[in-house]
Amino acid sequence: MMMMSSCSVAPQAGLKVYYDADMSKTKILGKKIAVLGFGSQGFGQSLNLKDSGCQVKIALRAGSATAEKVVAAGLEAIDLDQAAEWADIILFLIPDVYHSDVYKAHFEGKLKKGQALMFSHGFSVHFEHIVPPADVDVFLVAPKGPGHLVRGEFEKGRGVPCLMAVYQDASGEAKEVALGYASCVGGGRGGTIETTFKDETETDLFGEQAVLCGGAAALVKAGFEVLTEAGYPPEMAYFECLHELKLIVDLMYEGGIADMRYSISDTARYGDVTRGPRVVTSETKEAMKVILKEIQSGEFAREFTADVRAGMPRLKQLCQADIDHPLEVTGRKLRGMMPWLQDGKLVDRQKN
Repeated sequence: MMMMSSCSVAPQAGLKVYYDADMSKTKILGKKIAVLGFGSQGFGQSLNLKDSGCQVKIALRAGSATAEKVVAAGLEAIDLDQAAEWADIILFLIPDVYHSDVYKAHFEGKLKKGQALMFSHGFSVHFEHIVPPADVDVFLVAPKGPGHLVRGEFEKGRGVPCLMAVYQDASGEAKEVALGYASCVGGGRGGTIETTFKDETETDLFGEQAVLCGGAAALVKAGFEVLTEAGYPPEMAYFECLHELKLIVDLMYEGGIADMRYSISDTARYGDVTRGPRVVTSETKEAMKVILKEIQSGEFAREFTADVRAGMPRLKQLCQADIDHPLEVTGRKLRGMMPWLQDGKLVDRQKN
């Protein structure tokens, strides 16, 4: 979607995009925000909030080692039990599957009229892992990018586009507060689209699984395997199937598929349009439809929750297998020969 205007627009019936000119920060600047967790999104969003003048503290379990990172980032850490008393807005940025347990242990029955529950993904509310009381606001602001990118773009004077949705408006101010929040984390610069918890949750899960993470990673691995199994050096296969992917995605990010095809050679363009559909076939699309149905029915949410409650055996096994994959082994070696890749790196595991 093109986001060119500096005011709200409606590219489709019922769809609105808001920019800073449409957003008031008055209400959000008067709210105390407790951010639960200091992972990628907690790191990015809380520091942007602080820089925008918001009152923000990071709520962690008692004795969490993450408190050291919070203090090093110039923020204050509080216990989860303190958050219900101190905060006007309680923002869940811990992993989705833990929302229910943390809510029941620290917030259920303790919330006061006028407080708000906030999320950056509608998973736990949409699938009813959390059932909020009727007298609190419930809304989400979901930046469409990892938290480290949310922070990095903000520091450059830019912003990651966001989605915004109101699930429950007990105060009559939920939408204004949510839009103000979006503006404070950079969503007013990139554009904030109004949606619903259902649409945000289901499209986000689908995008992650079928295209952005699952689909892209599987395609890269398969391409690497085809080349190396045919006898080509793994270093060449890495560059052709992973390293150069960023160059193509950057072109698509800036100007869509058309700009990418304008930039590449005639040979690459012809191979793109004639061979691409032979890789991503009608069968691939049917598989994507099955994945979407599993999301819509709640099957994926149940499967994922069960794995986490069992100690994540399947998740750990599959992730470890990819860490040990020849693609990743080759990549670590080659990236070690390109130290400039560390300059301005978004992810620093020692700090965020």
